[in-house]
Amino acid sequence: MSQPLNPRLVLLAATILPGSGQVLNRQPIRGLTFVFFIILLGAFTLKTASPDVSLVGKLAGGLFVWALAMMDAYKTARVRFEVWRHGKPG
Repeated sequence: MSQPLNPRLVLLAATILPGSGQVLNRQPIRGLTFVFFIILLGAFTLKTASPDVSLVGKLAGGLFVWALAMMDAYKTARVRFEVWRHGKPG
């Protein structure tokens, strides 16, 4: 088994570009799913928020899913890295 990527590098990529952390974790379909829901919920909250809401509030749905995608990418990379580092039990 080859050495997995550093979890911090995966987190950095996921922070800069949504879904890229999942792609680096070799989960491209999962990354595309996150991107789809970021766009979907971002557009939904943009259209349904009242005019006096800030831009962050108008994009809150997409930003929330982006944060979930970042945590998911980091957690997956961290688990893979720790399993690789400690080897298989037994």
